[in-house]
Amino acid sequence: MEKTKGNIESEISKALTHWEKSYLGRGSVSVKSDILRDMVIVVLRGILTPAEYSVCKNKEGLLSVKEHRNSLVESGLDELKQIILDLTGEDVVSFHTDLSTQTGERVILFKLSNDLQSKLS
Repeated sequence: MEKTKGNIESEISKALTHWEKSYLGRGSVSVKSDILRDMVIVVLRGILTPAEYSVCKNKEGLLSVKEHRNSLVESGLDELKQIILDLTGEDVVSFHTDLSTQTGERVILFKLSNDLQSKLS
């Protein structure tokens, strides 16, 4: 049975939640993944700790938390790319991420080698 777009999106969300818990030591509160053309867009909510919110009250602390969190995620980039390849069959050609220190959300964008959405439609 061929996987649907929704099935793959769900599998990506579960796999990234598992990766967060095993690699970073804690997971997000919720994860939503979407396949759009040649991109996988993942929104992770509730990733900051109460202490990190406290540190983010000034610009220096905010930049420190963002830099530290981005470094942690990027240090596991090879694993993340492999997860996406395993679940979609597409290579990741670029990776982009940012973190909102106000909402505690992280957005990850995986740019794929091909238009996955059209293959699934």
